[in-house]
Amino acid sequence: MGIHRPSRRPILPLCASAFAIAALAAQARAQAPAYADHADLLMVRNAEGRERPVESVADWEARRGHVLEHLQEVMGPLPGPERLAPLDVKVLSETREPGYTRRKIEFQAEPGDRVPAWLLIPDGPPAKRPAMLCLHQTIKIGKDEPAGLGGGEGRHYAKDLALRGYVAIVPDYPNFGDYKCDPYAMGYASASMKGIWNHKRAVDVLASLPEVDPERIGAIGHSLGGHNAIFVALFEPRIKAVVSSCGFNAFPYYYKGDVKGWSHKGYMPRLKDVYDLDLKKIPFDWPELIGALAPRPFFTNSPLHDANFEVEGVRVCVRAARPIYALYRAEDDLVADYPDAEHAFPAEARAKAYEFLDRKLKPAP
Repeated sequence: MGIHRPSRRPILPLCASAFAIAALAAQARAQAPAYADHADLLMVRNAEGRERPVESVADWEARRGHVLEHLQEVMGPLPGPERLAPLDVKVLSETREPGYTRRKIEFQAEPGDRVPAWLLIPDGPPAKRPAMLCLHQTIKIGKDEPAGLGGGEGRHYAKDLALRGYVAIVPDYPNFGDYKCDPYAMGYASASMKGIWNHKRAVDVLASLPEVDPERIGAIGHSLGGHNAIFVALFEPRIKAVVSSCGFNAFPYYYKGDVKGWSHKGYMPRLKDVYDLDLKKIPFDWPELIGALAPRPFFTNSPLHDANFEVEGVRVCVRAARPIYALYRAEDDLVADYPDAEHAFPAEARAKAYEFLDRKLKPAP
């Protein structure tokens, strides 16, 4: 099976300048009301700040909009069409492995910026397959680990999923693997938002492939990849299921509320520069982000002894999100596994996660 090489389609026309788009986005975010309790998802405020209970999907969608606006206050605005460019996918090498073909590729995320990635395509007759965006942890080799080319065997999930029949793409995060990038010189307020944009373009690559069913795309990641899978899914509706391993907890439980680890240049510097690492000032928290994934299927592997993401802070997020999933009658699509392990993705947890993805993304036999 050959890779589909997308045609050089033109950049989409703009309805307004990039400056006007940014100004409108900033205005919208400034109008989002503040919330003191980020774990209480069953309350929404109107533009005047008056509260009402969340009693319907429509009520929650209003609150969800506020969540995404506040997240962009910290990360910077989601790019618009001004950063679109032809994908211009290039195959750099190809290796046959038992059960799949691994291609080293690069694609254009935005004008002048090319992202290295692995693309794993399962063996078998031509068919529209489910696909996964596979995001790596904090490791120097970046994309190589999920593709099975180094690092920990427990984090070879792109290879594992290819052997289960998924097309898998594994991009490098900025300044990991083969990808050198200064998001701030490119005008981003955070590396997290640059990652979101690149990962959305990786979904574009998957959706362009003749081997992929664009209605059955998911995201998975461990640690850095675990939160990046959540981040991109919040802004990418084509992602229909999410698996996050060791990826999050509520900020008050992250090193007892010391969130400076989220504020370096690999993440969101505004947490320090604008919000002084003060949880009372930071306008979002993880319970809201997990709720904002609803009703899409979400599986978290959150070990009992994870020193990075203390497990009670995960439970706070899951408890807060359950009523939101219930609004959509999707209670069974929010799954948390708490293995007796440290900051790891144990074999039993991976098996549960893969079975979860199979149930959500593969057609019934």
